Amino acid sequence: MLTKEQQDQYQRDGYIVLPNFKTLEEIAVLRARAAQIVDQFDPNAASGIFTTKEQEQRSDDYFLGSDNTIRCFFEEEAFGADGLLKQDKALSINKIGHAMHDLDPVFRAFTADPKLVAVARDLGLEQVQVWQSMYIFKQPGIGGEVRWHQDATYFDTTPVSVTTFWFALEDATLDNGCMWAEPGGHRGPMRERFIRNGDEIGMEKLAAMPWPDDSTAVPLVCKAGSLVCFHGLLPHYSAPNRSPVSRHAYTLHATDGRTEYSPQNWIQRDAAFPVRGFL
Repeated sequence: MLTKEQQDQYQRDGYIVLPNFKTLEEIAVLRARAAQIVDQFDPNAASGIFTTKEQEQRSDDYFLGSDNTIRCFFEEEAFGADGLLKQDKALSINKIGHAMHDLDPVFRAFTADPKLVAVARDLGLEQVQVWQSMYIFKQPGIGGEVRWHQDATYFDTTPVSVTTFWFALEDATLDNGCMWAEPGGHRGPMRERFIRNGDEIGMEKLAAMPWPDDSTAVPLVCKAGSLVCFHGLLPHYSAPNRSPVSRHAYTLHATDGRTEYSPQNWIQRDAAFPVRGFL
C-alpha cells in the first residue's frame, strides 16, 4: 500500500497522511450511525465528561465501564452553571467509545478494510490487535482541547508497538481544531504511563522531558477521507474548536500481537471477548 518514500517518511517523522483513503459514501454511513447512537443515548444515565487536561482520566465507573462496550461522553463545556446542557444533545457529545469496532456492525464494516491490513503491515504491524475505537465530534464552539500526549501512554507494550489510525470524517483545519504533531518526536522517550489496577487508575511519570511547543509542532491539516497514521510515541495534541464547524473523526488504536501487552493497560480482553484485527 505504501511507497518506499511514504515508509521512509513515517520512520523519519513518526506519522503519515494518506488522502482519499475512505470515500465520502463510506464516511456518510459512519456519520449517520454515530448520529443514531447519540440520538438513542440517555444523558440521565451517563456521568462521563471526557478530559485530558488533567493528569488522570475520570475514575468513575462510567469511564472504566466503557472499555469493552459503547458509551457517549460529554464535552467539558457542554453544561452551564445550572447543570443543564447549553445546547442540543447532538452538539454536546465529545466522543463515543470504546469498542464500536467490535460491537457495532456499521463501525465494524468501516474498520474491516483490507487496505488497513496492508498499511499496517507496511508500518511494521504483522499481527494487528485493535484495542480501542473512538468517534470524536470536536463540536463547534465547545470542542475541547486534547493536551500533548503519546498514545503509548495508554497502550503500553514491550517493545512499543501501538499505532494510531485516525480517519478524518470532515475536513480538519486550523480553525476547527486539527491535530498538531512534533515531527521526529517519536524517537524520544515515553513520558508517562496510564495504569489501571482494578477500579483504580493513575498516571505514572516516566520522563521529565518537556512536551513540545508550537515552535516545533506542525498542523496535520487534511481533507475528509484522509487517514493519518502515527507512531505510539509521537507527541501530538489538538486545540479547542471555537469555530462554527465541527471536526468529526474516527480513530483506532492497534498493537502488534508479537509484543507483550501490559496487564496494567486500562483496556483488557479475555477468551470471552478476544481482541482481534481489522478483519
